Amino acid sequence: MTIFTRPILEINLQNLLANYKLLSKLAPKSISAAVVKDDAYGLGAKKVAEFLYREGGCRSFFVAHGVEGAIVRSVAPEAEIYVLQGMGEDSLKDFQKCRLTPVISCPQQLEFWKKHRLDGIRPVIHIETGLNRLGFRENELAALSAEDKNEFSYVMSHLACADEQGHFMNARQLENFRRLTAKYFPGLPASLSASDGVFLGTEFQFDMVRLGAAMYGINTAPYRENRMQSLITVTAPVLQVEDLPEGEFVGYSATYRANSRRRIAIVSIGYGDGLPRSLSNVGKVFFKNGKTRFEARIIGRISMDNVICDITGIPDVCPGDWAFLLDENYTLDDMGRDAGTIAYEVVSRLGKNPRFDRRYK
Repeated sequence: MTIFTRPILEINLQNLLANYKLLSKLAPKSISAAVVKDDAYGLGAKKVAEFLYREGGCRSFFVAHGVEGAIVRSVAPEAEIYVLQGMGEDSLKDFQKCRLTPVISCPQQLEFWKKHRLDGIRPVIHIETGLNRLGFRENELAALSAEDKNEFSYVMSHLACADEQGHFMNARQLENFRRLTAKYFPGLPASLSASDGVFLGTEFQFDMVRLGAAMYGINTAPYRENRMQSLITVTAPVLQVEDLPEGEFVGYSATYRANSRRRIAIVSIGYGDGLPRSLSNVGKVFFKNGKTRFEARIIGRISMDNVICDITGIPDVCPGDWAFLLDENYTLDDMGRDAGTIAYEVVSRLGKNPRFDRRYK
């Protein structure tokens, strides 16, 4: 008998590529940039960027920090790599060595850029249109000199509510973006939309779209059926199977009590692996027996290394079998819903955990 103890995270790169190509077709007149920040949402920026660069012809990438850009540069030698958080003292060497392009979001960042310009690089200016996060406000744009404006290669902003097709903020931000770009940066290439904005139509797409969450299989347009393919499979081995007598409690703080005789499986994955603890007593795992798929409820508190699940009525579950926590039938969006959070957080937490046996398909 073979025994395994570590959970497995499998990432389907062919599905990643299919999603990238589909999103690109939805915005055929725009450059399709791949967002690989946060280690490609936890899925491995080096692997993801290399695959998209080689197999998808992607030549534009977005990261959050210079240190991330250096990783992407190692596998995408001729790509444009844009850094959303900008350039600072802590990242200057990465920018200089790896030919990274900063996104400049405030006058102070612009002054830093002017002191440390990089030959052959023209930064992106980020303008505020309604999200009220990063970006130049209009009074700051009005204070820019003609020389300042000529520093930039792109103007960008970010939508606040693009996951809701009919939200009033979409039209409001689109109007603001058009007005501000026409007034301060006429003729400069522009980018407004991330993945969710692509689905709002051509008027939101401009010269570049920034493909992130949807490329990783997340439903960024929940008002419509998800057209993206799932990338992620998470499985974990069963360590032990036991009978649970009626009246017995399960897990820390004794939050579950059996109202009848039950059968339980202890599965080797927990919040230490990034599984949301909020799935305690509400989450689910799945077992496959031939072509039949069985659902098992998580009972009791999720602990750091284990979940306990109710396998009563599921035939032939034994130590060494595999429980499925994410697959094409129970996706990141499903887990995010059940955990009371969003798929973005789930994949970021799971993906970056070093305890997984990570496999690329």
